[in-house]
Amino acid sequence: MNLLALVTYLLVMSITPGPNNLVLASSGVNFGFSRTLPSLLGMGLGLSLQIGLLTVFLGEVMASMASLQLYLALAGCGYLLWLSWGMARAGSAKSVEAGARPMGFVGGLMFNWLNPKVWLMGFNLVMVFLPANMNPWHAAALFTLVTFATSLPCIAVWAGSGVAIRRFLDSPTRLRLFNVAMAALLALTALWLLSEMLPARPVPGMI
Repeated sequence: MNLLALVTYLLVMSITPGPNNLVLASSGVNFGFSRTLPSLLGMGLGLSLQIGLLTVFLGEVMASMASLQLYLALAGCGYLLWLSWGMARAGSAKSVEAGARPMGFVGGLMFNWLNPKVWLMGFNLVMVFLPANMNPWHAAALFTLVTFATSLPCIAVWAGSGVAIRRFLDSPTRLRLFNVAMAALLALTALWLLSEMLPARPVPGMI
């Protein structure tokens, strides 16, 4: 196993924009880092556990997962679109102060299972980096630990970036614009991920 290549892959996939990072950045702006920390830890642990489970079971369920991939994508992207709608409507500072709450640990833990980017990341990681002669349980333990240690600092950067610009957004108008922009990015990300997972249709007249 090329551990350096594995860490590099995880760094790139974890630090680039995606549903998890957009949600954490928005939560950092609206609730601060300390209140975002439970969802941050939940997302990091959920991602790691998902990678570990995929490592163990991928060989046995690959055929059925291929047929279910489109349905998983539809469910995940539908949830992301619903979440983006909620983010766009939560742009008022008064609504945050009036009892709105961040996602929380359990929400962060479960969020990955409806995130198409995480599924694609997990499938690619296992297919590319899993050694053929390595015990799947040993590989799952290693992948879980490496994924958690690598991805947690990356997604924490997004939560921290939200905190860093919180003072600039200390205005109802600017905060609403920020949340609407983040919601639009999340919705576009969901549609983009879905378009990549939809089966390609042949163009008439072409073989």
